[in-house]
Amino acid sequence: QVQLVESGGGLVLFGGSLRLSCAASGITFDRYAMGWYRQAPGKRRELVAVIARGGSTDYADSVKGRFTISRDNAKNTVYLQMNTLKPKDTAVYYCNADLGDMQYWGRGTLVTVSS
Repeated sequence: QVQLVESGGGLVLFGGSLRLSCAASGITFDRYAMGWYRQAPGKRRELVAVIARGGSTDYADSVKGRFTISRDNAKNTVYLQMNTLKPKDTAVYYCNADLGDMQYWGRGTLVTVSS
């Protein structure tokens, strides 16, 4: 059974930092590209950051320079370090595992940035 379990969300002040984690089980983790997406109230889910099997990364323009995605294949875990958080970063953040023809989602973790 595949499970992606996010953690690390919460309430943070404008300008603060959070580190999200996503622990994967039931998949061969190092075969998957891993990503973080987010969905704000009333908006569509959007890509935040992805990290390929080889470690290359890509980011949404809105988070470049503030967020960093990383992975630890030994721990089957992907991370999202979020710095200089803004109220517009408020959303549910979802972990994604993508093998091309197969992908999986976590249940999400809520990040709230207050001004």
